[in-house]
Amino acid sequence: MLVDSHCHLEYKGLVEDQQGVLSRARQAGVTGFLNISTRRSEWDQVVGTAAREEDVWASVGIHPHEADAHADLGASALVEASAHSSVIGIGETGLDYYYEHSDRETQQALFRTHIGVSRDTGLPLIVHTRDAEDDTARIITEEMEKGAFPALIHCFTASAGFARQMLDLGLSISLSGIVTFKNAKDLQAIAAELPEDRLLVETDSPFLAPVPHRGKTCEPAYTADTARFVAELRGIDPGRLATVTSENFFRLFKKAAA
Repeated sequence: MLVDSHCHLEYKGLVEDQQGVLSRARQAGVTGFLNISTRRSEWDQVVGTAAREEDVWASVGIHPHEADAHADLGASALVEASAHSSVIGIGETGLDYYYEHSDRETQQALFRTHIGVSRDTGLPLIVHTRDAEDDTARIITEEMEKGAFPALIHCFTASAGFARQMLDLGLSISLSGIVTFKNAKDLQAIAAELPEDRLLVETDSPFLAPVPHRGKTCEPAYTADTARFVAELRGIDPGRLATVTSENFFRLFKKAAA
């Protein structure tokens, strides 16, 4: 039993053969999929797929790359969309200073909007952060002081210090195929030491295919490859890793468990 806690089933590379993608993943032991949205125009698609497929759930949110195009998005739109029975998370949202596709202040404002919706609805926040550790940590810390909210750092690639900050604030951490890359020694060291009850796995497909699939379009089936690698890092049986990460997923995303 494995859950791909972050995939983009509506993206090019997966959507053309969505049924085949899901079938291959199920055959690989992946029994749950969180289909992530990154812009408002995707919400109907991700929710529609989740409504159609019993083992697929959806999120609603705006990726930081898309912040400028959604600067006027109000909390009410997110709240309304999140009421659908298949929507179990808010995001992905956060900060990305690597590409700078959107103004930093706009990213930060929209990030706080998503946090407020997460706090009000109780649905976990799915956080993207790249080259923005300090501001991400500052905003999450400030917002936690206003009232706690459940949250997850997805596709974790940040520092050990940032990991400790997030864990201290009660967040969970999800590992993608990046952890299998040869040049990811620092990340591997962090992955080996993460608390067992805060660890999730994902693909972020169609991106970031793990070893031994590098260079291919990533699919949710490859969650199994990342999970096996992480289990070896941690010195535990892959079955144990699969069970633990799935239990953590349903503990965090309570609406999916219900």
